[in-house]
Amino acid sequence: MSSGERARSSTERARHWRYDELPGVDLLRARYIRKSFVRHTHEHFVIAAIADGVEVFQHGGSDVSAGAGALALVNPDTPHTGRAGVPEGWRYGAVYPSPEVVARIAAETTTIRGTPGFVTPVLDDPYAARLVHQVLRAVDEGNALAADTLLSVAVTRLLRLNGGPLPERRPRSAGASLAARARAVLQERMAAPPTLERLAADLGTSPFALLRAFRAAYGMPPHTWLTDARVRRARLLLDGGTAPAEAAVVVGFTDQPHLNRHFTRIVGVPPGAYRRERH
Repeated sequence: MSSGERARSSTERARHWRYDELPGVDLLRARYIRKSFVRHTHEHFVIAAIADGVEVFQHGGSDVSAGAGALALVNPDTPHTGRAGVPEGWRYGAVYPSPEVVARIAAETTTIRGTPGFVTPVLDDPYAARLVHQVLRAVDEGNALAADTLLSVAVTRLLRLNGGPLPERRPRSAGASLAARARAVLQERMAAPPTLERLAADLGTSPFALLRAFRAAYGMPPHTWLTDARVRRARLLLDGGTAPAEAAVVVGFTDQPHLNRHFTRIVGVPPGAYRRERH
């Protein structure tokens, strides 16, 4: 390997973008070495095809790993992390189809009843991984017919190999109701949230009880959920053309550097680069 090739292979890079002819789908290409994704969720499905290296991510309370030829599969609103599993990091391409896109494909091509989703977070299937990379290549070439077709084929295959109906939401318990009320307050007061102690007092409970109920319902403590929610809202603002500095203030970050740090640790690219790809 030449010195130039070594330099390129040791450089982290990422592109997060959309293609107008694939509505409801986000796209990502990235190589990460030292990057670590904090615990977060996505509104869309994650279908990440590992090209080389290994990604390790926490899912369902334990670490799982995906190497070359495997796919990392995460259902919407499922807390997870991400980091390198080997010193050289990992390189991957990913598509993020919305629940509506996946439901449409499932209804047309599978026998899944109910809300479709993935059963396990890692699938070793080089053919499906190649399909994901081919979707991204078709987008690069501006070939909308191929991109749409390949996406449908990839999602169909993944659902047939590793799909099923997502579990119905659990019956509402007192703890789930408490957590939902707390989430509603944080959503409404995102820019100026209360302390845990104040939030618990306003809801008529103790901080520990609230923390326990919130973790059980959403897989993360309130402050982590709030950061995730702020980044989600910032993405919507950036999609609409809002400048990063303004978006930071609206969602409650102290300044743009705080938005930059949290946004990059969740989305994988800085907010400025994210916004440029959409405008």
